[in-house]
Amino acid sequence: MCDPNTRDDMSHLSATDGDELVRAARTATGDELRSVTYFTEGAVEQLYLREELDRTADLVGFAESERHGFHAQSLYRDTQLGAYQFTVRVFTNGYLTRVIANGHGVWVTTDSMEVDRFEELAVALRALLEGFEPATSN
Repeated sequence: MCDPNTRDDMSHLSATDGDELVRAARTATGDELRSVTYFTEGAVEQLYLREELDRTADLVGFAESERHGFHAQSLYRDTQLGAYQFTVRVFTNGYLTRVIANGHGVWVTTDSMEVDRFEELAVALRALLEGFEPATSN
């Protein structure tokens, strides 16, 4: 499932772990799944892109934006809201769900779907990321 054409030599992710992230995203979202991208502070790798979509997204630009989540986690620590769980961004043509845990991050883009499925997606991805060895900054 992992796309070898987007494999980043700096990636901390094994092909098996990448496949598990894609499988979890597919299970939670079904046919609404558009893409799955893994990132750390120093790497980004697109793991899945739905066939009819163009490979024109600026992954580096998206990653720079989503990496702010590493810093935001510490800002939200010890608030009355509780621990940070995940972020959903709404766009004209779809949704982006970002999950960060253990120095790893993943964003998943989807078509429209019921709100509870975003949480199901995030919980599944977080469980996998928390099982990975902690990522180190490059």
